[in-house]
Amino acid sequence: MDKVNIHEAKTHLSRLIARVAAGEEIVIGRAGNPVAKLVPYTDEPEARTLGGWKGKVRLVADWDSDEVNEEIAATFDGKNRE
Repeated sequence: MDKVNIHEAKTHLSRLIARVAAGEEIVIGRAGNPVAKLVPYTDEPEARTLGGWKGKVRLVADWDSDEVNEEIAATFDGKNRE
């Protein structure tokens, strides 16, 4: 990862972009302190849509009963080890 100052980045922006497009990462600094990073662009992942698990997950009738919740709590507390 290369480091350049702001003046150099402004002067050679096209060259820096070509290097970044080739996969390199470049840090831009001001007074010796990093303030920005040039990284290759990647497409954003597709947004999730509601209902993606529909038909794939089934909840039993007592999934939120007191008995089940106590069993889960006991397991997390370490009291339900086999």
